[in-house]
Amino acid sequence: MNISLVIVFIVSLLISTVGTKLLIPFLKQKQFGQFIREEGPEAHKKKAGTPTMGGVMIVLGIAAGLATGIVTNGDAADTFAIILTMLVFGAIGFLDDFEKIAKKNNLGLTAKQKILLQVLLSLGIGLYMILGGNGTDVLIPFVNIYVNFGLFFMPFVILTEVAMSNGVNLSDGLDGLASSVTLVVAILFAVVGYTHDVYILTVSGLAIAGSLIGFLFFNKYPAKIFMGDTGSMALGGVLSAIAIVSKTEFLLPIAGIIYVVESLSVIIQVVYFRKTGGKRFFRMAPIHHHFELGGMKEYNVVKLFTLVTVCSSVIAYFSVA
Repeated sequence: MNISLVIVFIVSLLISTVGTKLLIPFLKQKQFGQFIREEGPEAHKKKAGTPTMGGVMIVLGIAAGLATGIVTNGDAADTFAIILTMLVFGAIGFLDDFEKIAKKNNLGLTAKQKILLQVLLSLGIGLYMILGGNGTDVLIPFVNIYVNFGLFFMPFVILTEVAMSNGVNLSDGLDGLASSVTLVVAILFAVVGYTHDVYILTVSGLAIAGSLIGFLFFNKYPAKIFMGDTGSMALGGVLSAIAIVSKTEFLLPIAGIIYVVESLSVIIQVVYFRKTGGKRFFRMAPIHHHFELGGMKEYNVVKLFTLVTVCSSVIAYFSVA
């Protein structure tokens, strides 16, 4: 493997690991602790007060890795677009986390406020692709052909960004769940990029993987720190930006099937609840809580969902092989 890629991974890993270790006592001192929603699983009540907003270090680790990639051998314009997208989506999450801490509840920004901000910011990456001359082609897996989305490209970009940022956000409900699932997807990106000689895909995947491994040292069960919306929104934004720049958008719903299932479980729960006058389709949504309330240990749910992501990522890899 190119030594520059190894350096990218190490830089991301070190920044995230050291930074998170230093961040935990700082957040405790400032009392930036997680507020647990009242209707959540009873077992989660003991997590109240656990430092949150740890996603700040995930973002710094990824940004440092990507910046290193530019220095060693990379496309500065595409990398800058990816970093900027990650930062602005992370900023939405930061506002949400800060609102929760300031108001001392688990509400934060409203769903409408978050989606509006996500849509507006998604326009940026879409305009970059169109005005930057990168084209509006999208790779279709399994048949390996590029289709020009033309006028539909901008709505497609917005849908990709909004769906991913919310999908990762919804999966961030158990210790290490969003981190583990996203780590596997990042590794897929790195492997696909390396196999097909797409540097931006490889370096981005390695930067995310290094940063998440460093964070998982402290985020695995029982978590000493949570990524918060700062991290989950940033991860959703950066994954979709990487896919858009590399024209591999359709790899996301395949490899990230957990994000899709988590989102669908919430939609199904809400619709069913309204149509039946208060009945629930799942024990609790998102679906990881359904498994948890069914008697499965939290860490076993994380293992199961991670294993599913490994399997779906293998399928995603061969879909473009």
